Amino acid sequence: MTAIVSTVAYLGLEARAVEVQVQLIAGLPAFNVVGLGDKAVGESRERVRGAIAAMGLALPPKRIAVNLSPADLPKEGSHFDLPIALGLLAAMGIVDAEALAEYVVVGELGLDGRIAPSPGVLLAALHAGTEEKGLICPAAQGPEAAWAASVEVIAAPDLLSLINHFKGHGLISAPQPGGVEEPVAGPDLRQVKGQEVAKRALEIAAAGGHNLLFCGPPGAGKSLMAACLPGILPPLDPAEALEVSMVQSVAGTLTGGRLTRARPFRSPHHSASMAALTGGGLKVKPGEVSLAHLGVLFLDELPEFNRAVLDSLRQPLETGTVSVARANAHVTFPARVQLIAAMNPCRCGHLGDAALACARAPKCAADYQAKVSGPLLDRIDLHVEVGAVTAADLILPPPQEGSAEVAARVAAARAIQSERYADHPARTNAEADGPLLEAVATPDEAGRALLAQAAAAMRLTARSYTRILRVARTIADLGNSDTVTRVHVAEALSYRRRPPVN
Repeated sequence: MTAIVSTVAYLGLEARAVEVQVQLIAGLPAFNVVGLGDKAVGESRERVRGAIAAMGLALPPKRIAVNLSPADLPKEGSHFDLPIALGLLAAMGIVDAEALAEYVVVGELGLDGRIAPSPGVLLAALHAGTEEKGLICPAAQGPEAAWAASVEVIAAPDLLSLINHFKGHGLISAPQPGGVEEPVAGPDLRQVKGQEVAKRALEIAAAGGHNLLFCGPPGAGKSLMAACLPGILPPLDPAEALEVSMVQSVAGTLTGGRLTRARPFRSPHHSASMAALTGGGLKVKPGEVSLAHLGVLFLDELPEFNRAVLDSLRQPLETGTVSVARANAHVTFPARVQLIAAMNPCRCGHLGDAALACARAPKCAADYQAKVSGPLLDRIDLHVEVGAVTAADLILPPPQEGSAEVAARVAAARAIQSERYADHPARTNAEADGPLLEAVATPDEAGRALLAQAAAAMRLTARSYTRILRVARTIADLGNSDTVTRVHVAEALSYRRRPPVN
């Protein structure tokens, strides 16, 4: 007899259907698993053997053959344990194979029969919904799977209770969706003394989803302003929260099935590798740029990152996705992020201060800033030079306008964009491109003349030209203007420069 159980294999944020085929064959006792599985899949034999033995059952003295079909699809992870065990129990006649055919099964087994959590359960639940099947998963991940509407979820704590459920001896109650975490309050813009130009640029970046670079001496408030950005961004809507949670589910960081309305804020150290930043590794996992999807990726001390690592961000920043190519798989993760970067003007950090700058200036600054490639800088919409904070600035009272007031303006601008792009894939001005951008961001006659003059004088690339239009459209939205005027273009151009080397 051959028993068949449905499960999934994960490729990026895609769950592909896999059949676990278990057959008992007369012959010398053996337990073989085939179907292009990784080491974790090969080790599942011992976990399945121990879990079944923990229930007081013995494997039949036959040849056990397990095939994971399709055989040419790479299989990674320990979530194949439970479908293999249930397929084996069905082949032994202990569990009804027809009942199992109505479910997609995922879960790792312990040697004592407990069903342990495994990454990707939310994706498996969504896949089960498209296949019009139910889902069997670990009890700890029942609240996560329950977010997939109209999917029957059986969240079992151990293998024995799951068998009793199918035999009708002790039914497992359906789990409830996990809670929704509200955003946690972070630093407030009232903590930032001075830096009015930088705060204005931060507001524009938040309103339009633009990339931003702060360049200035140590202690000027660059990191503090970046940390204030999540507090002025609008919360995730339900569809966006589900997108973010899918990435977290694959990465194994979605705890307790709780979704969050807060936009991700990731701040990797400058020693991060390319795989850590963009994804990959022995088992392909999402990197920091994907974990920050629909949120903020903050890179402090930008020139200290490895140049090849920084250049690997060029494609994700342009397309909103990151593709990881391997010999046996091609995996794509979403990576629609706001890049906020901070850097010193030179290695010593005090280029403009004659008393503190090193004797190698300005060559020191040129060498330091050259560590960041021109094509990457070209993908950053707003370049802001942040001046040093003086003692006179520090003794000033806190500004009257804080994050709440700025967030209200940002929310109003985002509402305008949501209405404008309701029938388009773009969410914000930073995502508008091609004919759509021309339709919504073409300046008036005076604005076009200024932009044409600046394009020639500044030798703007086509990408720079496009990004200036996007920023100008955002500035117009903040001013509640239907038309992009010369004033909006002029302000956008003022941010479109690399901080000068003195």
